[in-house]
Amino acid sequence: MFDKILIANRGEIALRVIRACREMGIQSVAVHSTADADAMHVRMADESVCIGPPSGTHSYLSIPAIISACEITGAQAIHPGYGFLSENANFVQIVEDHGLTFIGPTAEHIRVMGDKITAKDTMKDLGVPCVPGSDGGVPDLETAKKIGEDIGYPVIIKATAGGGGRGMKVAKTAADMEQAFMTARAEGKAAFGNDEVYIEKYLTTPRHIEIQVFGDGNGKAVHLGERDCSLQRRHQKVFEEAPGPCITPEERARIGKTCAEAVAKINYIGAGTIEFLYEKGEFYFIEMNTRLQVEHPVTESIFGVDLVREQIRVAEGLPMSFSQDDLEINGHSIEVRINAEKLPNFSPCPGRITQYHAPGGLGVRMDSALYDGYSIPPYYDSLIGKLIVHGRDRPEALARLSRALGELIVDGVDTTVPLFHALLEEKDIHTGEYNIHWLEHWLETNLGNA
Repeated sequence: MFDKILIANRGEIALRVIRACREMGIQSVAVHSTADADAMHVRMADESVCIGPPSGTHSYLSIPAIISACEITGAQAIHPGYGFLSENANFVQIVEDHGLTFIGPTAEHIRVMGDKITAKDTMKDLGVPCVPGSDGGVPDLETAKKIGEDIGYPVIIKATAGGGGRGMKVAKTAADMEQAFMTARAEGKAAFGNDEVYIEKYLTTPRHIEIQVFGDGNGKAVHLGERDCSLQRRHQKVFEEAPGPCITPEERARIGKTCAEAVAKINYIGAGTIEFLYEKGEFYFIEMNTRLQVEHPVTESIFGVDLVREQIRVAEGLPMSFSQDDLEINGHSIEVRINAEKLPNFSPCPGRITQYHAPGGLGVRMDSALYDGYSIPPYYDSLIGKLIVHGRDRPEALARLSRALGELIVDGVDTTVPLFHALLEEKDIHTGEYNIHWLEHWLETNLGNA
């Protein structure tokens, strides 16, 4: 059993891990930049270590500083949360080389799934359905044009090392290919230091469906249903729910079984998410995230499990505390991401919180590191909280979300809360009839911005 775990992250996810540690009787160590000296995760942890200046590059992404913090405090394991170093295979290898435990998958699994082309080839071999597209990277424009003709337009060009919507461009016709191809390569080079791209068929009205999987590292794995993350702005999720309003029990069982069997075959350990585009009853693999997702609470809500606790258990070498037969869906859950951003342009809005009040009541969970007087620093992601609701069914969850949003008070900075109030007035949200393009079209019409 671990006696002490270091959390290599900040904000609400660091608090999330600290709480799980406390319930398990494990000491927690927070790391922080100088800008986060007064952050809630620093206050809540049993110990804290300053690892650098405000810049994430020189603090939360500093591998030597994080390893040193473990050595200073005697932490035996590191939980990476999400973002920062959570999917850095080199970091995992260094952690293991120092005799520490990384609470997550192996370096090899992170490396394989971190490269979009290798990930797609691996999933194909494991029997997971994939989007039609190029076999590997596309070396030049002429090859790109031929692939576009072969699979049919529209197509999407993606940076091999991409993520977060960067290095992704759509070519609706052959005439668009040159600009889309060159732009995607340039963005990939600028953002990731790698200009390799690949091409896939562009689905016109898909939903974004992801399957939560969990493995013990010894050939056993389960799936915990799906999450629908179709409401996105510039490929960034803003509203997630489980189960998906469009997925049938038969589809869930089929794709869930496929995903669980796939990760079991490779002895995957810990939490992972296999993401798909879903259209007309078919699933098409797009990527696998080898970490805990921002939206993991909706899965926890409907299955009554603690995914962080389970991550820690399997990292200690213990078996999973549940089997596939134990996992039954109970009700419906929705999460909205509260960002410190000014509408309609969604520009970051750091500043001092003059008043904060979290909503409460039956079926309401607020994951946030805010408190009265806290100053949101300008150096990091603008996510400041996640409001999660659970109801007996989807209509009850939507009603509960509306009520909870009305109770939430965040004064001193602009937030995206008004966006969710407005969305809950829309018929399509209540019927669940939307796809990955719906929100951007709505924003163009209602806010003049997408």
